[in-house]
Amino acid sequence: MKQDLRLGTATINPSTPVEVGSHVTITLTYTAAHPIDDSGFLKICFRQQGDFGRPQFADPGATNYCTVRTSGNCRITPRWDPKGHTRPWAKALFLQIGRGYLDEGDTVEVVFGDRAGGSPGWRTQTFVENTFEFKVFVDPIATYEFKELPESPVLEVRAGKPARSLCIAPSEVPAGEPFIYHVKTEDCWGNPVGQPLACQHAGFRAAGVQTVAATDRLTGLEVVSNPVRVVGTPSTLHPYWADFHGQSEETVGSNSIEDYFAFARDRGLLDIAGHQGNDFQVTDDFWDKINHVSHAYNRPSKFITFPGYEWSGNTPLGGDRNVYFASEGGRISHSSTDLLPGKSTAFDISPTAVDLFRDLARSKVRPFVFAHVGGRYADIAMHDPELEVAVEIHSAWGTFEWLLEDALRRGYRIGIVANSDDHKCRPGASYPGSGEFGSLGGLTCVLAERLDREALYAALAARHCYATTGNRPLLDVTVTTPGGRQAMMGDVVAVAVSGTPVPVLNVSIAGTAAIESVDVRNELDLVETLRPKTAGGRSSRIKLVWSGAEVRGRDRLTRWDGGLTVDGNGIAAATPINFWNADWPLERAGHNRLAWRSNTTGGLAGVIIELEDADRGSITVSTLQGQLGASIASIGPEPTVVEYGGLGKRMALYRLPAAG
Repeated sequence: MKQDLRLGTATINPSTPVEVGSHVTITLTYTAAHPIDDSGFLKICFRQQGDFGRPQFADPGATNYCTVRTSGNCRITPRWDPKGHTRPWAKALFLQIGRGYLDEGDTVEVVFGDRAGGSPGWRTQTFVENTFEFKVFVDPIATYEFKELPESPVLEVRAGKPARSLCIAPSEVPAGEPFIYHVKTEDCWGNPVGQPLACQHAGFRAAGVQTVAATDRLTGLEVVSNPVRVVGTPSTLHPYWADFHGQSEETVGSNSIEDYFAFARDRGLLDIAGHQGNDFQVTDDFWDKINHVSHAYNRPSKFITFPGYEWSGNTPLGGDRNVYFASEGGRISHSSTDLLPGKSTAFDISPTAVDLFRDLARSKVRPFVFAHVGGRYADIAMHDPELEVAVEIHSAWGTFEWLLEDALRRGYRIGIVANSDDHKCRPGASYPGSGEFGSLGGLTCVLAERLDREALYAALAARHCYATTGNRPLLDVTVTTPGGRQAMMGDVVAVAVSGTPVPVLNVSIAGTAAIESVDVRNELDLVETLRPKTAGGRSSRIKLVWSGAEVRGRDRLTRWDGGLTVDGNGIAAATPINFWNADWPLERAGHNRLAWRSNTTGGLAGVIIELEDADRGSITVSTLQGQLGASIASIGPEPTVVEYGGLGKRMALYRLPAAG
C-alpha cells in the first residue's frame, strides 16, 4: 500500500501584483499537516533565472533581510543555496527544524524583506512574470527526501514605470509606399510598458537611407528609428530580423512557449524566432508541443518560426549546439536523459556532437545547426559543414568572437549569427537584468528572397546573414572581381591572388548611432581600421571602455568595479556605455571623479566623458582588474590599450570626434 502523506499548505501575503525591481515585504506561511521531525526540512525553491535579491538573515538594516518564526516547539535554521535543487528550481531556501518538531497545525512564517530593523525590503526580480512561484517542498520524515506540495503560492510581477522609448521601423521599404513603424516604451529594466504603438508613415519619395522620427505618447521622448533603406526598384534580397534562440518555463526559462512566441512577434517586433529548450529537459510531450506551437505561430510573409532545441552536451563531448528543423516533424536527439521522466525517451540519444551530426544527417526533415556558447561552449573541432551553418558569437551570455576565430583557424566557411538565449520571455528585446547574464541579447539579420522557411534556410546555408549586439544597422558587403563579377556577403568566389586589377571590397554601413570605426580583417589578421573623417578642432570627448572575460566557460564574468579621476581639469558631462544593471548607475563624485560597478562577460562597457578643457591635466582609471593613466594631451584617436590576461580582458582609452 502506498503511503499517503498530507504535506500541508503554503500561502503568501500580500499576494497582489508587484513591480519589477521594487522592494517589497511578503510573508510566506506554511501550515503543517503531517508532523515534521527534528532535523527535517522545509525548502522554498525559485527558478534559477530569477534575479531577485538574495535573501540574507544577518543584517536587519540591509536590503533583502528575511526573518523566520514558528508556532511550533522547535527552532528553525535558515540556509540559502543558489544550487539547492534540481533545475529549473535551483535557488533554494532551506529551513531546518531542530530542537523539537512541527506538529499538525503548527506554522512557519518566512518574512521576505522584513522592514522592522530598517531594511528597505526584498528586491523583486527585474523581468515580468505572470506566475512567479514560491515552490515549497517538505521533508517530513527527516530523510532528506523532499516532497513537493500539491500547490505552491504564486505572485504576478509586472512592468515598472516608463523610462525610455524606442522606434522600430522596417529595414527596407519601397520608395513612395506607406509603411508601418512602431514606438515602444520600456521600464528601466527593459520590460515593455504596454503594447508597442503601430504608426503609419506616408512613405519616402526618393531612394536612399532614411530614419523615422517620432514622439512617444507615454514618455514624451523624441525617438529616432533604426536606419531604413528606401529602394527605388525591387530588391532581390531583403533584410529580416531574427532571434533564433531562447527558452520558456517548460525548461529553464519563464512564462510559457506561447507567451514566448507572442512576445517575439508583438513586442520584440521580430520577423523570425526560434525556441531552444535544453534537450535533457525537453520531454516527449513538450517536443510535440514545440512543434505544434511553432506551426501555430508560423505565418509566411508575416512571422516565421523554426521548431528546434538546444543540444546540451558537456563541452568535451561537443558542447552546446542549437538545432533547428526547416519544418515540423523532426526528431529530437538528446545529449542525456537526466531530467526526463523516468530518464527515458522515445527519441534518439546522441552522447557526442559527432553522434548528433550523424543522427541529424538521417533526418527526414531538413535540419540545420548553430554552434553556441552558453553555460557550456561548443567544441568547434566537432563540425559538420553540411549541417552546422553558423557560429553564434553574441548572446545575453556575452560576446564570443573567439568561437569564430576557432572556426577560421580550422579553415571553416561558416556564417555568423547572434541571438539572445533569452530566459526571461523577451526574445528580440532581451536585457540582462541583474543576474548572471552580461549583455543585451543579440539579433541576426538574414538577407533572404522572401519571408518563409525555405528562403530563410537557403539564406542561412549560403551565409547571407550578419550578427549584431541587439541593434538593427544596415550592412551591405560585396566584392567586385577583376572580371566584373559581384559576390555578396557569404558567397565563395575564385579570383587571382596577384596581378592587376585586384578585387575590390565594397562596404556600406548605416548604423543606429554614429559609427566610430570599422575593422577590416582577412580571417584572423587585421588589415586596416577605418575611422570616419570629421571636421572641426580638437575634441574634448574621451572614451574609456573595458571588456573581456575570465574564461570560456561558466565562470567568465569579469568585475570592473572602480572609478576615474581627472586631475587638473573637470568633467562637464558623462555618458555610461552598457550599464545594463539599473541598480548600478554611473555615479558622479564631484566635478572631477566618476565611480561605477560593472561586469563584462566577453563584451564591453565603459563611459564617454566630456572635459571642461580638451588638453589640460591627466586621467587615472582604477578598477579591480588594474589601472590605466594618461595625460589628456597625449590621448588621440588611436586607443591606448592595457591588457589584463584572461580572455581578452583589457581597457582602452581614446579621443572621440566632437560630434557624430
